[in-house]
Amino acid sequence: MDAKAANSLPLHSVSVAGVVVRADGRVLAIRRTDDGTWEPPGGVLELAEAPEDGVRREVFEETGIKVRVERLTGVYKNVARGIVALVFRCRPEGGVEQLSDESIDVDWLTPAEVSECMAEVYAVRVLDALRKDDTAPSIRTHDGRHVLGRQPPG
Repeated sequence: MDAKAANSLPLHSVSVAGVVVRADGRVLAIRRTDDGTWEPPGGVLELAEAPEDGVRREVFEETGIKVRVERLTGVYKNVARGIVALVFRCRPEGGVEQLSDESIDVDWLTPAEVSECMAEVYAVRVLDALRKDDTAPSIRTHDGRHVLGRQPPG
């Protein structure tokens, strides 16, 4: 491929998110300032940052909670915006819930509340991370609103 063709290819952005699970099974979630939606904390991975470091940073910045990253649970591509999200299961290790510029609420939701409160593309990330029957990460694509080509559970 020549340089001109390489420069015309669409670029992707990489984001990270943490599904932080407490001992009682509740999951840390933020309600976003910009659109009021609930989702797991996360954001854009910085260029020189390892994914696990990015998850720890984003979760702490958005919620005040320090976490231990346990494992990668999913890779999700937004085909409409070219964003690839790496989602990690985490557990809380300290800190106190607090709001940020990006969150108007921080709460610990049950899996049922996740299904009710979060848009499909975020709820599936959390529910994938809560699966206990396998440790292989889920790989899914979505259009920003709905999961495309549904993957069978577990």
